[in-house]
Amino acid sequence: MDWQTTDLCDAHEWKVHVAAPIFRSYGGKSAFHGRIATLKIFEDNGLVRQKLDTPGESRVLVIDGGGSLRCALLGDQLAALAVKNNWAGIVVWGCIRDSVAIAAMDLGVLALATHPKKTVKKNLGDAGIPVSFAGIDFHPGAWLYADADGLIVSAEPLHA
Repeated sequence: MDWQTTDLCDAHEWKVHVAAPIFRSYGGKSAFHGRIATLKIFEDNGLVRQKLDTPGESRVLVIDGGGSLRCALLGDQLAALAVKNNWAGIVVWGCIRDSVAIAAMDLGVLALATHPKKTVKKNLGDAGIPVSFAGIDFHPGAWLYADADGLIVSAEPLHA
């Protein structure tokens, strides 16, 4: 890894937005970055499967799950699909499950918590729209960087 969020913040203070420290890291990659793709869903992860079944091209899927703590929006099967299709990471404003299996995967995963219950599958929600949580906005095509020190977003790629 040739960057750290701390160094990027120092070098580009006026260009970055820093997320509130509300996430826990669950993936096998503790640091990841890439262009943002977004989903806005609530307790329904049908669109997550559809999105992760497309080429990730080293992007980061940002899921606005409304902060729900009542079910998991991502499990080991979807995480394995993300790895297979070259997604760099997934950020969930909500819960995941199968955390032990996900921790062994070459994928960055940030979420609020774990929950054993699965979601309904109605395929409801929106894709490719700006979403807001953790005190910042996530725009499709912007750049997300995450590591042990935090999560930052920039409109353009950053170099330390």
